[in-house]
Amino acid sequence: MFVRLLFLLLLALNLGAAAWLLFGRVPAQPFPPATDPGVPELRLITETHKPAQPAVAGSSSTPPPRAHDACSTLGPFMTAVDMRSAVQALSPHVARIQYREEKVQRSHGYWVYLPAAASREAALDAARALAAKGINDYYVVTAGDSQNTISLGLFNDQANAQSRLVQLQKLGFAAKVEQRVDTEPAYWVDYAVPEDTAFDWQAWLPGRNDLQAKSIDCF
Repeated sequence: MFVRLLFLLLLALNLGAAAWLLFGRVPAQPFPPATDPGVPELRLITETHKPAQPAVAGSSSTPPPRAHDACSTLGPFMTAVDMRSAVQALSPHVARIQYREEKVQRSHGYWVYLPAAASREAALDAARALAAKGINDYYVVTAGDSQNTISLGLFNDQANAQSRLVQLQKLGFAAKVEQRVDTEPAYWVDYAVPEDTAFDWQAWLPGRNDLQAKSIDCF
């Protein structure tokens, strides 16, 4: 009988403890507002003012040209590699620098040729006629836009091309000469220095006698 009563007492205590844990906790109270009603909340300066970001070269934040700058352009550079090397060499010594790309026509020499024949066999006949007159340095074009044309030389100097043309015409061949021109990119480097500064770009790009510098409006 005593053991049974002890068991019931322990059971009641356990049920009571469980009920207290489940229902007896006081809910947490919310924090009171940081300020009184109608009073603006305080904020740290670092929360309202972000630090200014540095300007990036080439972006719209580039500083405007100064009134007493002198600007020049240098070129032409025939390859992007040469242009970048020049920008790297000049940048530490100028106030501002940029580059531009232009399309230019560049001569690749003068071509002497016989116009395209009506057929492959006719082109070969013309080649045999050239050989019979002692002209052996020719080439019969076999494909492309110039198919069945006979090439008689490509010359860097126009005078040499004209001399070859006259030789062939005296032998009775209707030769022609044509300048070979391609459109290719060229680059110019623009730079600005203070107006009263004596700046010699050749000091930083020695040996580049192929380049020319001229004054331009400041950028």
